[in-house]
Formats: sequence, structure tokens, C-alpha cells
Amino acid sequence: MAEDSEVRSTLLARITSRRAGVQAYLRDNRPRARRRANVTIVLASLSALFTAGPAVGGEGFSGGLQRIFGLASDSYVWRVLCLASLLVSVAAAVLTNLGKSQDDAGRLSTAEAVDGELEGLAVLVEFGHLPVEDAVKLYQQYTAKISFIDDLAPVAAAAPPGPPPPPAQQPVAEELRTRSLPAVPPAARRPTGHPLPPPR
Repeated sequence: MAEDSEVRSTLLARITSRRAGVQAYLRDNRPRARRRANVTIVLASLSALFTAGPAVGGEGFSGGLQRIFGLASDSYVWRVLCLASLLVSVAAAVLTNLGKSQDDAGRLSTAEAVDGELEGLAVLVEFGHLPVEDAVKLYQQYTAKISFIDDLAPVAAAAPPGPPPPPAQQPVAEELRTRSLPAVPPAARRPTGHPLPPPR
């Protein structure tokens, strides 16, 4: 039972880490895809606007612009408008093809769907409503759909080195032996030439 609980905790940690990677991917790529789509719409609208004036106004439109800008011929008006329409059309086409080649919309929708699936799986694992073997299979199936997202699996940090071990204590007998004792004074020496008195 304890082993099953430990496996569930490990799997839940991996699910949480994978969801964090998915959410980071969504935070980074949603605004980018939205900006690209908005720029593409603006460029396509400008292309239509540049060609709408001459198409609707005809010679009156081109003649009016010629007089406003003081151009020698109205052909310059047509050339400038056609060139501007060409440039913005090419830019819009490039952005559209980049989005299709990178499959931004498809990847974003897949990441959003997998995020929801992992959230449901985490609830089932946390409250024990799903066997561990089935939960692992579902986790593998879900994560296989988002192979384009990096896995932010937690890395165990190295434990900091502990304090050095305390020095080995000396035995009590050794400590008593090496404890400082008062020095024994040496025997008194008499000067040479004065023998010791005989014993009584």
C-alpha cells in the first residue's frame, strides 16, 4: 500500500510538471499566433483597399490623386497603388504560409486539449479512482500528442555538503593521562666538592 502511494505521488508530480510545460507553451505561443493572425488580416485588408480606389473611382480617382500630389501623369498613381498592393499581398501570403507550415493553430488546440486531459488524470490519480497501471498508460497516450513541447520534469537538486564530522573524542583514560599535571621538581643538586653528610 505504501509502495502504491509512492508511485501515485511520483506520477502526480510528473503530471504536474508536464502540465506546467504545456501551460508555458500556451503562454508563449498564444500571443504570437494572435499577433500573426491580426497582422495577416490587416495586410489583406490594405491590399484590398489599395486596389478598391482605382477599381471604384476609375480615372476620376487617379486624376484627383494626381492633382493632389502634383504628379506629371496619373500612371504614377496606378503604379504606386499596384506596387503597394503587391507588397502587402506578398507579406500576408508569407505570414499565412508560415503559420500553416508551423501548424500554430493545430498545436495550440492540441496543447489545450492535452492540458485538460492531464488535469482530469491528475484528479483521478490524486483521489485513487484509477489504478496506477491504467493511469500510466493514459499519461503516455496524452504526452505522446505533445511531443513538440519540452518536458519540464523536476530535477532533484544536489544536497549541500554538510558540516565536517566532529573530531573523534579521546578516551577518558587518554584524556586524564594527557591532562596537564604540576611538574615534579628535580632533585636538588649540591655543588661539587661538598660531599653529602653521613647518615646518622
